[in-house]
Amino acid sequence: MDKAYGRTPALRSRQQRNNPTDAERKLWRHIRNRQVAGERFNRQVPIGPYICDFAARVPKLVIELDGGQHALSTDFDERRTAYLEQQGYRVLRFWNNDVLENVDGVVAVIESELRDRPSPTPPACGRGF
Repeated sequence: MDKAYGRTPALRSRQQRNNPTDAERKLWRHIRNRQVAGERFNRQVPIGPYICDFAARVPKLVIELDGGQHALSTDFDERRTAYLEQQGYRVLRFWNNDVLENVDGVVAVIESELRDRPSPTPPACGRGF
């Protein structure tokens, strides 16, 4: 349970999904339904003690959108990024203004990152191929 908020991460993530920022809403319209490199993204995803704005679990990519308040919370953001990277995730950060003013450019960066990531190794099928 998150003592600071008195809510579990799952409850907080649900509340955040129901109240997206303008930037989150705009980016979501471009990355939902496997529109980018065929990858599935989820919104407000709890990963360990943190809630990530968007995550594609299979390629292990997290997208964080930062508003002006993040300029004041760099220590928290650095700890979160370090934790996520320890879990094998790559974290991409964009300013809200970047999304609002150039969403196509943001999506192009996300797509490029997905293309450059190695595919996960499929499980052995046991057929001796």
